[in-house]
Amino acid sequence: MKYRIEGETLPVVICRVDENETLITEKGAMSWMSPNMKMSTNATGGLGKSLGRMFSGESIFQNRYTAMGGSGEIAFASSFPGCIKAVEIAPGREMIVQKSAFLASQSSVELSVFFNKKIGAGLFGGEGFIMQKLSGSGLAFLEFDGHVCSYELQQGQQLIVDTGYIAAMEATCSMDIQSVPGMKNILLGGEGLFNTVISGPGKVWLQTMPINAVAGELSPYLTTSK
Repeated sequence: MKYRIEGETLPVVICRVDENETLITEKGAMSWMSPNMKMSTNATGGLGKSLGRMFSGESIFQNRYTAMGGSGEIAFASSFPGCIKAVEIAPGREMIVQKSAFLASQSSVELSVFFNKKIGAGLFGGEGFIMQKLSGSGLAFLEFDGHVCSYELQQGQQLIVDTGYIAAMEATCSMDIQSVPGMKNILLGGEGLFNTVISGPGKVWLQTMPINAVAGELSPYLTTSK
């Protein structure tokens, strides 16, 4: 498969796939394609993984696009201003990503629900409680909100992050929460009660404009009908 990513603020990844090659994507992610791309919709990963996806708020179905009778072309556009990144998934190089980050991948990449096992992160981590895990092997495309900054954390090195700004991390990283210190900081700081602590080793990708933060900024200006 060959691909190119075009656009800056609202990018699109255009994939040129070989005959009989299959790409998988979430519901509604396809933007345009050549006529020989055959679509099929399946509940992948068995009943258990499908129910896990439903519990996380995701669709239990995935769309599969296969090039028939020759090579084909298919495009997947970002749903929010930001960027699209291509990442290589392999055994030992699994990734944990925000629920909205997965755009598309080769069919050899497995998408499953990742539950944070630490009680603190589960109860107070917000968006970080339920994420998605990419495993298997192959190329995956991720969409991030705004600009992306990456950090390579060493063993024991930590980074404190507002949860919504976590876009993705390697599966070798761990995540927990910590309370904001001091009652004055909690009441007047405007940063909420908790932050997320990411511990290495592994690479972390942070996004600068999470959609929930944008919604919070816009909400005072949106009128509601009575």
